[in-house]
Amino acid sequence: MTMKYAALLRGINVSGHKKVPMAELRTVLGELGHGDIATYLQSGNAVFSSDNDDEEALAATLEEAIERRFGFTVGCLVRSGSYLGAVADACPFPAAELAGRQLHVTYFGQPVDAGRFASVDAEKFLPEEFRVGDRALYLYAPDGLGRSKLAAALSRPALNKGLTATSRNWNTVEKLVEMTRV
Repeated sequence: MTMKYAALLRGINVSGHKKVPMAELRTVLGELGHGDIATYLQSGNAVFSSDNDDEEALAATLEEAIERRFGFTVGCLVRSGSYLGAVADACPFPAAELAGRQLHVTYFGQPVDAGRFASVDAEKFLPEEFRVGDRALYLYAPDGLGRSKLAAALSRPALNKGLTATSRNWNTVEKLVEMTRV
């Protein structure tokens, strides 16, 4: 059965490093046999359809293809449209009332629990807040991610050791849900 997926590439086209033109990413996905390919923005968001139902295998194959094509490693997460919709639906913050730049989701390569972030003194960062979901972390940053001290604390290497993680603002979360609807 064909499913729709989003590929979330980590850390590309930022500060002139790891350039992956979206047209070439679409070509790579096509060469891997995927269909219905589209990209969103220049920051590593691609949507495609596939008969393969193994997100981890799809991500690994895409990582290998990107490394062959561009000569550098890029962490990739592949998530089904239904998963992306479930993450959006489970948002613990009032997304409809917030600007897209105020709310972010960090997608993780594997499940995480709140205990991983227990060392973060959440009260110290108020009014910023975070909640852990299913392979996702929701961050409310009223002044945006660029000014968020909580985001900096949550992204410390010690807290994210062994994780593949990539963040998207709420506007992108909603757009990817829309693009992966079947």
